Amino acid sequence: METYSLVELAVDRLRRDILSGRTDPGERLVEEQLTRRLGISRAPLREAMRQLAEQGLVEHIPRRGARVATLSDDDVRELYEVRDVLERHAVTTTPPGRDLSRLRSALESIRKATETDDRLELANAHRRFHVEVVALSGNRQLTGLYESILVRIQLYMAVNMRREAETARAEDGVLRHERLFAAAEHGDAAALLEALSGHGARTYLN
Repeated sequence: METYSLVELAVDRLRRDILSGRTDPGERLVEEQLTRRLGISRAPLREAMRQLAEQGLVEHIPRRGARVATLSDDDVRELYEVRDVLERHAVTTTPPGRDLSRLRSALESIRKATETDDRLELANAHRRFHVEVVALSGNRQLTGLYESILVRIQLYMAVNMRREAETARAEDGVLRHERLFAAAEHGDAAALLEALSGHGARTYLN
């Protein structure tokens, strides 16, 4: 149990670093440095790295060790194509009168994270909001697949959100998600799809 707790600790800390943009895609993850920083031995660290690799956040390079996962331009394009297909199917099959409380809660998390400038929480809140949009369809398998796609994209979105923060107004992201919520609240699938297509997520990517 103690070893498992150390694994959970390492997974949580490293996942936070990766998804908040504190570590860049392709950055090496050196065992000696990580064991010192996390205060754990190599065994739980390696298990944590294995779990993060299964989540698509870490990749192991033969004879070179581990690094934060990278995506090629083609990977990014293909992931966004899959994301678009899943979103469109979810939105067009969502029945009317769905409970929007979880979506509203995610929007409030975006507002709070923006106010406190908590970049990890903001990235997580963005992902949660979009997952809740898809979850309105009631299709659990679709929602799970969609979330796994967003986690991989978030590797790059976190870095680019950090860059965007240097040039754009923080409230712009809130306004984008408020428009999405308004479309969902009115039950207008066409308006929601239009808002999603103009959401600007791709502009975060270089």
